Amino acid sequence: MPILMILFVFFTILFFATAIRVLNEYERGVIFRLGRVIKAKGPGLIILIPIIDKMKKVDLRTVTLDVPPQDIITKDNVSVKVSAVVYFRVLEPTKAVIEVENYLFATSQLAQTTLRSVCGQEELDSLLSQRERINDKIQTILDQDTEPWGVKVSKVEVKEIDLPDEMKRAMAKQAEAERERRSKIINAEGEYQAAKKLSEAAEIIGKVPAAIQLRYLQTLREVSQENSSTILFPIPIDLLKPFYEKDA
Repeated sequence: MPILMILFVFFTILFFATAIRVLNEYERGVIFRLGRVIKAKGPGLIILIPIIDKMKKVDLRTVTLDVPPQDIITKDNVSVKVSAVVYFRVLEPTKAVIEVENYLFATSQLAQTTLRSVCGQEELDSLLSQRERINDKIQTILDQDTEPWGVKVSKVEVKEIDLPDEMKRAMAKQAEAERERRSKIINAEGEYQAAKKLSEAAEIIGKVPAAIQLRYLQTLREVSQENSSTILFPIPIDLLKPFYEKDA
């Protein structure tokens, strides 16, 4: 009798040890009964039938997937290395277990191939200046392809675009030439505006002969303030002509 009691206690402990599972709030357990999926359970206390039931845990938290640098040839035949980061989470644990062998590995491989495909269709200038559009395009493609697996891709970010050294030098020269072009345009615009104002001033002075005399006297007054040197300033005869005409 004591032996039967000991065996009963032993098998009871063994039963509870193999039958009871505790899942955290962020975990779900996909239950297989004799090879068939029953449903996803959790969180909390889960009781399994020993030998008959098996459980596969699935984490529902957002996964941060680092996509390693990919060798890409852009549409305009420039070789670059592009890396990215993908954020995704499992929405349907049952699909994530039965529809794909390893959803983490599958999503990683799909992210790498999609990154190469999308970036390879872009020119270098758009790849550098339109990252937000490229991020949205990659995210849309990944989300559609992973939907049958019960996976939701929430965000994709292109982290780094590594250019060859010769391309960096070429872009630096291009930027310098662009700055020089803008400088020349601004300088020419200033010269044009100055010439336009001088033309308007000459037109006004031509209409009023006394204006040139006032301007001449103002110039004399400005020069006379310089005491460091002696300046010989000729007086045009035309300036005295109005006085002659007045006396006559």
